[in-house]
Amino acid sequence: MGGASLEIAIWILLVQASLGAFDTLYYHEYKLRLPHGDHTHTELRLHALRDFCYAIIIASLGFVTWQGWLAWVLLLILIAEIVITLWDFVEEDKVRVLPPGERCMHAIMGIVYGAFLAYLLPDLWHWSALPVGWGASYHGIPAWILTLIASGVFVSGVRDLLASLRPAPSRSG
Repeated sequence: MGGASLEIAIWILLVQASLGAFDTLYYHEYKLRLPHGDHTHTELRLHALRDFCYAIIIASLGFVTWQGWLAWVLLLILIAEIVITLWDFVEEDKVRVLPPGERCMHAIMGIVYGAFLAYLLPDLWHWSALPVGWGASYHGIPAWILTLIASGVFVSGVRDLLASLRPAPSRSG
């Protein structure tokens, strides 16, 4: 299995990854400069964790299927990404006011991610019944674009993690 529904999931993942890249580069880096914020340590850690989940998802699905119990590992990574994102929404609301465009971007990304899951999960269920291993699943140009984006997502995660570890500003008074 993995015909048309997986192909659609890959294209939706490409849209999702592109939206995430825009959100990170424009809002987090350029407009808000989150890695330099005084109260963004927790948010940056959440972004790093989510980036590492996304890097695995984005880099792998263009080339392989997760079969047998590996399908359940992928499902756990997908669920972890959702939990981290929800936690991030709460954290964002505690420490900063999101610009309307960023709030809308997050809503759009949530919708797109839901569509991605709707197309991926039936294949994931099928993969879980197969013998354990990685199945070949090449998706051409989208796979290579996803690999490039996954590299950027991983680097962004490392950057956010390192920024989250910097000392908090001292409060002298």
